[in-house]
Amino acid sequence: MAPIVESAALAAFCARVSRSSYVTVDTEFMRDKTYYPQLCLVQVAGDEDAAVIDALAPGIDLSPLLALMDNPAVLKVFHAARQDLEIFHNLTGRVPAPLFDTQVAAMVCGFGEQVSYENLAAQLSRARIDKSVRFTDWAARPLSERQISYALSDVTHLRPAYEALARKLATSGRAHWLAEEMAILMDPGTYRIDPDEVWRRLKPRGAKPRFLAVLKEACAWREREAQRRDTPRNRVVRDETILDVAAHTPATLEDLARMRGINRGFAEGRLGQELLEAVKRGLAVPAAEAPSLPDQHDLPPGLGPIVELLKVLLKMKCEEHGVAQKLVATTAELERIAADDGDDIPALNGWRREVFGEAAIDLKAGRLGFTLKGKRIVLMRLDGATKA
Repeated sequence: MAPIVESAALAAFCARVSRSSYVTVDTEFMRDKTYYPQLCLVQVAGDEDAAVIDALAPGIDLSPLLALMDNPAVLKVFHAARQDLEIFHNLTGRVPAPLFDTQVAAMVCGFGEQVSYENLAAQLSRARIDKSVRFTDWAARPLSERQISYALSDVTHLRPAYEALARKLATSGRAHWLAEEMAILMDPGTYRIDPDEVWRRLKPRGAKPRFLAVLKEACAWREREAQRRDTPRNRVVRDETILDVAAHTPATLEDLARMRGINRGFAEGRLGQELLEAVKRGLAVPAAEAPSLPDQHDLPPGLGPIVELLKVLLKMKCEEHGVAQKLVATTAELERIAADDGDDIPALNGWRREVFGEAAIDLKAGRLGFTLKGKRIVLMRLDGATKA
Protein backbone atom coordinates (compact mmCIF):
# COMPACT_ATOMS: atom_id res chain seq x y z
CA MET A 1 0.00 0.00 0.00
CA ALA A 2 1.38 3.39 -0.99
CA PRO A 3 1.50 6.08 1.71
CA ILE A 4 -0.84 9.07 1.59
CA VAL A 5 1.10 12.02 0.17
CA GLU A 6 -1.67 14.42 -0.91
CA SER A 7 -3.91 16.64 1.22
CA ALA A 8 -7.13 15.61 -0.53
CA ALA A 9 -6.43 11.92 0.00
CA LEU A 10 -5.65 12.56 3.66
CA ALA A 11 -8.88 14.52 4.16
CA ALA A 12 -10.90 11.72 2.56
CA PHE A 13 -9.20 9.05 4.67
CA CYS A 14 -9.73 10.99 7.91
CA ALA A 15 -13.40 11.51 7.04
CA ARG A 16 -13.83 7.75 6.63
CA VAL A 17 -12.07 6.66 9.82
CA SER A 18 -13.75 9.38 11.87
CA ARG A 19 -16.88 7.22 11.66
CA SER A 20 -15.09 4.55 13.71
CA SER A 21 -15.59 4.43 17.48
CA TYR A 22 -11.82 4.18 17.86
CA VAL A 23 -8.67 4.41 15.77
CA THR A 24 -5.24 2.97 16.45
CA VAL A 25 -2.37 5.41 15.96
CA ASP A 26 1.42 5.28 15.80
CA THR A 27 4.18 7.54 14.53
CA GLU A 28 7.67 7.19 13.11
CA PHE A 29 10.04 10.05 13.78
CA MET A 30 13.72 11.03 13.84
CA ARG A 31 15.41 12.91 16.66
CA ASP A 32 19.14 12.40 16.30
CA LYS A 33 19.76 15.77 14.62
CA THR A 34 16.99 17.92 16.11
CA TYR A 35 15.76 19.08 19.51
CA TYR A 36 12.14 18.42 18.68
CA PRO A 37 11.20 15.04 17.18
CA GLN A 38 10.86 15.27 13.39
CA LEU A 39 7.58 13.65 12.44
CA CYS A 40 8.05 11.40 9.41
CA LEU A 41 5.03 9.10 9.28
CA VAL A 42 1.69 8.73 11.02
CA GLN A 43 -0.10 5.40 10.86
CA VAL A 44 -3.84 5.24 11.53
CA ALA A 45 -6.28 2.33 11.37
CA GLY A 46 -10.07 2.50 11.65
CA ASP A 47 -12.77 -0.15 11.43
CA GLU A 48 -12.25 -0.92 7.75
CA ASP A 49 -9.41 1.32 6.62
CA ALA A 50 -5.73 1.80 7.47
CA ALA A 51 -3.11 4.09 6.03
CA VAL A 52 0.43 5.35 6.36
CA ILE A 53 0.52 9.15 6.13
CA ASP A 54 3.73 10.72 4.85
CA ALA A 55 4.12 13.77 7.08
CA LEU A 56 7.14 14.89 5.02
CA ALA A 57 5.31 14.90 1.67
CA PRO A 58 5.71 18.33 0.02
CA GLY A 59 2.70 20.55 0.64
CA ILE A 60 0.66 18.03 2.59
CA ASP A 61 -1.85 19.63 4.97
CA LEU A 62 -2.10 17.64 8.21
CA SER A 63 -5.13 19.59 9.47
CA PRO A 64 -7.62 16.72 8.90
CA LEU A 65 -5.37 14.37 10.87
CA LEU A 66 -5.01 16.86 13.72
CA ALA A 67 -8.78 17.36 13.75
CA LEU A 68 -9.20 13.59 14.04
CA MET A 69 -6.84 13.60 17.04
CA ASP A 70 -9.07 16.27 18.64
CA ASN A 71 -12.37 14.53 17.81
CA PRO A 72 -14.01 13.71 21.18
CA ALA A 73 -16.19 11.03 19.58
CA VAL A 74 -13.23 8.90 18.46
CA LEU A 75 -11.02 7.09 20.96
CA LYS A 76 -7.32 7.23 20.07
CA VAL A 77 -5.44 4.02 20.87
CA PHE A 78 -1.63 4.09 21.13
CA HIS A 79 0.99 1.73 22.52
CA ALA A 80 3.57 3.40 24.79
CA ALA A 81 2.04 6.72 23.81
CA ARG A 82 4.26 9.27 25.54
CA GLN A 83 6.60 10.11 22.64
CA ASP A 84 3.79 10.04 20.09
CA LEU A 85 1.72 12.39 22.22
CA GLU A 86 4.68 14.74 22.62
CA ILE A 87 4.79 15.11 18.83
CA PHE A 88 1.11 16.04 18.59
CA HIS A 89 1.47 18.41 21.52
CA ASN A 90 4.39 20.12 19.76
CA LEU A 91 2.29 20.53 16.62
CA THR A 92 -0.86 21.89 18.24
CA GLY A 93 -0.29 22.57 21.93
CA ARG A 94 -2.94 19.93 22.62
CA VAL A 95 -2.90 16.21 23.40
CA PRO A 96 -5.05 13.69 21.46
CA ALA A 97 -8.16 12.79 23.46
CA PRO A 98 -9.86 10.64 24.49
CA LEU A 99 -6.93 8.27 24.88
CA PHE A 100 -6.12 4.61 25.53
CA ASP A 101 -2.55 3.37 25.99
CA THR A 102 -2.31 -0.40 25.50
CA GLN A 103 1.05 -0.61 27.30
CA VAL A 104 -0.42 0.90 30.47
CA ALA A 105 -3.58 -1.18 30.07
CA ALA A 106 -1.42 -4.30 29.76
CA MET A 107 0.29 -3.42 33.05
CA VAL A 108 -3.12 -3.01 34.70
CA CYS A 109 -4.18 -6.40 33.27
CA GLY A 110 -1.12 -8.27 34.51
CA PHE A 111 1.03 -8.55 31.38
CA GLY A 112 4.14 -7.36 33.22
CA GLU A 113 6.28 -4.23 33.35
CA GLN A 114 6.22 -2.08 30.18
CA VAL A 115 5.37 -4.95 27.85
CA SER A 116 6.60 -4.37 24.29
CA TYR A 117 4.23 -4.01 21.36
CA GLU A 118 5.73 -7.10 19.72
CA ASN A 119 5.07 -9.26 22.80
CA LEU A 120 1.58 -7.87 23.28
CA ALA A 121 0.70 -8.43 19.63
CA ALA A 122 2.02 -11.98 19.84
CA GLN A 123 -0.04 -12.75 22.96
CA LEU A 124 -3.29 -11.02 22.04
CA SER A 125 -3.27 -10.87 18.24
CA ARG A 126 -1.24 -14.00 17.42
CA ALA A 127 0.89 -11.72 15.23
CA ARG A 128 4.61 -11.78 14.56
CA ILE A 129 6.08 -8.34 13.90
CA ASP A 130 9.10 -7.98 11.60
CA LYS A 131 11.38 -5.70 13.62
CA SER A 132 14.24 -5.57 11.12
CA VAL A 133 13.40 -2.09 9.79
CA ARG A 134 12.50 -0.46 13.12
CA PHE A 135 15.65 1.64 13.31
CA THR A 136 15.86 2.70 9.67
CA ASP A 137 16.00 6.32 8.52
CA TRP A 138 12.32 7.23 8.42
CA ALA A 139 13.11 10.62 6.90
CA ALA A 140 14.69 9.12 3.77
CA ARG A 141 12.57 8.91 0.65
CA PRO A 142 11.34 6.84 -1.12
CA LEU A 143 10.07 4.49 1.57
CA SER A 144 10.56 0.78 0.95
CA GLU A 145 7.74 -1.74 0.87
CA ARG A 146 9.15 -3.32 4.05
CA GLN A 147 9.10 0.02 5.84
CA ILE A 148 5.49 0.65 4.86
CA SER A 149 4.45 -2.89 5.81
CA TYR A 150 6.16 -2.56 9.20
CA ALA A 151 4.58 0.83 9.83
CA LEU A 152 1.10 -0.49 9.02
CA SER A 153 1.56 -3.52 11.27
CA ASP A 154 2.03 -1.15 14.21
CA VAL A 155 -1.64 -0.15 13.98
CA THR A 156 -3.41 -3.09 12.36
CA HIS A 157 -2.34 -5.65 14.98
CA LEU A 158 -3.00 -3.10 17.71
CA ARG A 159 -6.75 -3.27 17.06
CA PRO A 160 -7.37 -6.84 18.29
CA ALA A 161 -4.90 -6.23 21.13
CA TYR A 162 -6.88 -3.16 22.22
CA GLU A 163 -10.20 -4.99 22.02
CA ALA A 164 -8.88 -7.86 24.14
CA LEU A 165 -7.54 -5.45 26.77
CA ALA A 166 -10.79 -3.45 26.78
CA ARG A 167 -12.73 -6.65 27.47
CA LYS A 168 -10.38 -7.58 30.31
CA LEU A 169 -10.77 -4.13 31.85
CA ALA A 170 -14.55 -4.30 31.58
CA THR A 171 -14.86 -7.75 33.16
CA SER A 172 -12.34 -6.96 35.92
CA GLY A 173 -13.85 -3.58 36.77
CA ARG A 174 -10.47 -1.90 36.42
CA ALA A 175 -11.28 0.75 33.83
CA HIS A 176 -10.96 3.46 36.48
CA TRP A 177 -7.42 2.25 37.24
CA LEU A 178 -6.46 3.04 33.67
CA ALA A 179 -8.33 6.36 33.70
CA GLU A 180 -6.00 7.74 36.39
CA GLU A 181 -2.95 6.99 34.24
CA MET A 182 -4.56 8.38 31.08
CA ALA A 183 -5.27 11.66 32.88
CA ILE A 184 -1.52 12.12 33.33
CA LEU A 185 -0.81 11.35 29.67
CA MET A 186 -3.54 13.75 28.48
CA ASP A 187 -2.23 16.62 30.61
CA PRO A 188 -0.39 19.08 28.31
CA GLY A 189 1.89 19.91 31.23
CA THR A 190 3.39 16.44 30.91
CA TYR A 191 5.06 17.50 27.66
CA ARG A 192 6.19 21.03 28.51
CA ILE A 193 9.90 21.42 29.17
CA ASP A 194 10.79 24.14 31.65
CA PRO A 195 14.35 25.31 30.89
CA ASP A 196 14.73 26.37 34.53
CA GLU A 197 14.21 22.77 35.65
CA VAL A 198 16.39 20.97 33.09
CA TRP A 199 19.47 21.06 35.35
CA ARG A 200 17.90 18.32 37.45
CA ARG A 201 18.30 15.86 34.57
CA LEU A 202 22.06 15.93 35.04
CA LYS A 203 21.65 14.56 38.58
CA PRO A 204 24.58 16.60 39.96
CA ARG A 205 26.48 15.22 42.92
CA GLY A 206 27.64 18.55 44.26
CA ALA A 207 25.16 20.34 46.49
CA LYS A 208 26.87 23.69 47.10
CA PRO A 209 24.46 26.58 46.44
CA ARG A 210 26.84 28.44 44.11
CA PHE A 211 27.46 25.34 41.99
CA LEU A 212 23.74 24.57 41.67
CA ALA A 213 22.81 28.18 40.89
CA VAL A 214 25.37 28.38 38.07
CA LEU A 215 24.38 24.93 36.80
CA LYS A 216 20.72 25.95 36.66
CA GLU A 217 21.47 29.14 34.69
CA ALA A 218 23.89 27.42 32.30
CA CYS A 219 21.46 24.57 31.61
CA ALA A 220 18.55 26.96 31.09
CA TRP A 221 20.61 28.99 28.60
CA ARG A 222 21.61 25.82 26.72
CA GLU A 223 18.03 24.53 26.64
CA ARG A 224 16.66 27.76 25.18
CA GLU A 225 19.47 27.85 22.61
CA ALA A 226 18.79 24.23 21.63
CA GLN A 227 15.07 24.97 21.29
CA ARG A 228 15.75 28.12 19.25
CA ARG A 229 18.03 26.25 16.84
CA ASP A 230 16.06 22.97 16.97
CA THR A 231 19.25 21.04 17.67
CA PRO A 232 20.06 18.44 20.36
CA ARG A 233 21.20 20.12 23.57
CA ASN A 234 24.50 18.21 23.57
CA ARG A 235 25.32 19.75 20.19
CA VAL A 236 25.25 23.17 21.85
CA VAL A 237 27.36 22.16 24.85
CA ARG A 238 27.85 18.66 26.20
CA ASP A 239 26.59 17.68 29.64
CA GLU A 240 30.06 17.12 31.07
CA THR A 241 31.15 20.54 29.88
CA ILE A 242 28.15 22.22 31.49
CA LEU A 243 29.00 20.50 34.78
CA ASP A 244 32.62 21.67 34.49
CA VAL A 245 31.49 25.23 33.81
CA ALA A 246 29.31 25.15 36.92
CA ALA A 247 32.17 23.78 39.00
CA HIS A 248 34.89 26.20 37.79
CA THR A 249 32.76 29.31 36.98
CA PRO A 250 34.91 30.82 34.19
CA ALA A 251 34.89 34.62 34.25
CA THR A 252 36.65 35.49 30.99
CA LEU A 253 36.79 34.25 27.42
CA GLU A 254 40.30 32.95 28.14
CA ASP A 255 39.02 30.97 31.10
CA LEU A 256 36.23 29.55 28.99
CA ALA A 257 38.50 28.63 26.08
CA ARG A 258 40.72 26.56 28.38
CA MET A 259 37.85 24.35 29.50
CA ARG A 260 37.40 20.80 28.30
CA GLY A 261 34.95 20.53 25.41
CA ILE A 262 35.09 24.23 24.46
CA ASN A 263 37.26 25.56 21.64
CA ARG A 264 38.43 29.12 21.13
CA GLY A 265 35.97 29.74 18.32
CA PHE A 266 33.06 28.92 20.62
CA ALA A 267 34.49 30.93 23.50
CA GLU A 268 35.05 34.05 21.38
CA GLY A 269 31.68 33.88 19.62
CA ARG A 270 28.13 34.68 20.63
CA LEU A 271 27.60 31.37 22.41
CA GLY A 272 30.67 31.81 24.58
CA GLN A 273 29.60 35.28 25.62
CA GLU A 274 26.07 34.11 26.44
CA LEU A 275 27.40 31.20 28.48
CA LEU A 276 29.61 33.56 30.49
CA GLU A 277 26.57 35.76 31.11
CA ALA A 278 24.69 32.70 32.39
CA VAL A 279 27.58 32.00 34.77
CA LYS A 280 27.40 35.59 36.05
CA ARG A 281 23.66 35.28 36.64
CA GLY A 282 24.21 32.11 38.62
CA LEU A 283 26.94 33.67 40.75
CA ALA A 284 24.66 36.61 41.52
CA VAL A 285 21.97 34.38 43.06
CA PRO A 286 21.98 34.68 46.86
CA ALA A 287 22.79 31.41 48.60
CA ALA A 288 19.39 31.42 50.29
CA GLU A 289 17.65 31.55 46.88
CA ALA A 290 19.84 28.96 45.13
CA PRO A 291 18.24 25.70 43.98
CA SER A 292 18.73 22.63 46.11
CA LEU A 293 18.82 18.90 45.62
CA PRO A 294 16.09 16.68 47.06
CA ASP A 295 16.87 15.34 50.50
CA GLN A 296 18.63 12.00 50.15
CA HIS A 297 18.87 10.78 53.70
CA ASP A 298 19.74 7.19 54.47
CA LEU A 299 16.91 5.17 55.90
CA PRO A 300 16.82 5.38 59.68
CA PRO A 301 18.15 2.29 61.46
CA GLY A 302 15.67 -0.55 61.42
CA LEU A 303 13.69 0.58 58.37
CA GLY A 304 15.72 -1.35 55.79
CA PRO A 305 14.17 -4.71 56.72
CA ILE A 306 10.70 -3.10 56.73
CA VAL A 307 11.24 -1.95 53.15
CA GLU A 308 12.27 -5.47 52.18
CA LEU A 309 9.10 -6.88 53.77
CA LEU A 310 7.03 -4.29 51.89
CA LYS A 311 8.69 -5.42 48.65
CA VAL A 312 7.62 -9.00 49.37
CA LEU A 313 4.10 -7.81 50.17
CA LEU A 314 3.98 -5.74 46.98
CA LYS A 315 5.04 -8.71 44.87
CA MET A 316 2.46 -10.96 46.50
CA LYS A 317 -0.39 -8.47 46.17
CA CYS A 318 0.44 -7.66 42.54
CA GLU A 319 0.57 -11.34 41.65
CA GLU A 320 -2.74 -11.86 43.45
CA HIS A 321 -4.43 -9.03 41.55
CA GLY A 322 -2.61 -9.53 38.25
CA VAL A 323 -1.12 -6.05 37.99
CA ALA A 324 2.42 -4.84 37.34
CA GLN A 325 4.34 -3.84 40.47
CA LYS A 326 5.71 -0.69 38.86
CA LEU A 327 2.19 0.64 38.43
CA VAL A 328 1.34 0.20 42.10
CA ALA A 329 4.38 1.44 44.02
CA THR A 330 8.02 2.39 43.49
CA THR A 331 10.91 1.61 45.82
CA ALA A 332 10.98 5.27 46.85
CA GLU A 333 7.30 5.02 47.84
CA LEU A 334 7.97 1.86 49.84
CA GLU A 335 10.71 3.72 51.72
CA ARG A 336 8.29 6.56 52.46
CA ILE A 337 5.67 4.10 53.69
CA ALA A 338 8.27 2.47 55.94
CA ALA A 339 9.08 5.89 57.43
CA ASP A 340 5.62 7.48 57.36
CA ASP A 341 2.05 6.49 56.52
CA GLY A 342 1.23 9.91 55.01
CA ASP A 343 -1.80 9.94 52.71
CA ASP A 344 0.09 11.90 50.04
CA ILE A 345 1.86 8.71 48.97
CA PRO A 346 0.21 7.50 45.71
CA ALA A 347 0.39 3.85 46.77
CA LEU A 348 -1.85 4.69 49.77
CA ASN A 349 -4.59 6.30 47.68
CA GLY A 350 -7.32 5.21 45.26
CA TRP A 351 -7.24 1.76 43.76
CA ARG A 352 -3.61 1.29 44.80
CA ARG A 353 -4.70 1.46 48.44
CA GLU A 354 -7.21 -1.30 47.78
CA VAL A 355 -4.62 -3.51 46.07
CA PHE A 356 -1.64 -2.86 48.35
CA GLY A 357 -1.82 0.19 50.61
CA GLU A 358 -4.19 -1.14 53.26
CA ALA A 359 -2.17 -4.33 53.62
CA ALA A 360 1.05 -2.30 53.83
CA ILE A 361 -0.36 -0.26 56.71
CA ASP A 362 -1.56 -3.43 58.45
CA LEU A 363 1.89 -4.98 58.04
CA LYS A 364 3.57 -1.95 59.60
CA ALA A 365 1.05 -1.88 62.46
CA GLY A 366 1.64 -5.53 63.28
CA ARG A 367 -1.85 -6.58 62.23
CA LEU A 368 -0.53 -8.65 59.33
CA GLY A 369 2.39 -11.03 59.02
CA PHE A 370 4.03 -13.65 56.81
CA THR A 371 4.22 -17.39 57.30
CA LEU A 372 5.10 -20.40 55.19
CA LYS A 373 2.51 -22.85 53.96
CA GLY A 374 4.34 -25.61 52.19
CA LYS A 375 6.53 -23.84 49.68
CA ARG A 376 4.39 -20.71 49.60
CA ILE A 377 4.56 -17.50 51.59
CA VAL A 378 1.11 -16.56 52.84
CA LEU A 379 -0.26 -13.63 54.81
CA MET A 380 -1.76 -14.07 58.25
CA ARG A 381 -3.81 -11.92 60.57
CA LEU A 382 -2.70 -11.66 64.19
CA ASP A 383 -5.27 -14.26 65.21
CA GLY A 384 -3.44 -16.73 62.98
CA ALA A 385 -6.11 -17.01 60.32
CA THR A 386 -4.67 -17.12 56.81
CA LYS A 387 -5.50 -13.93 54.93
CA ALA A 388 -4.39 -14.91 51.42
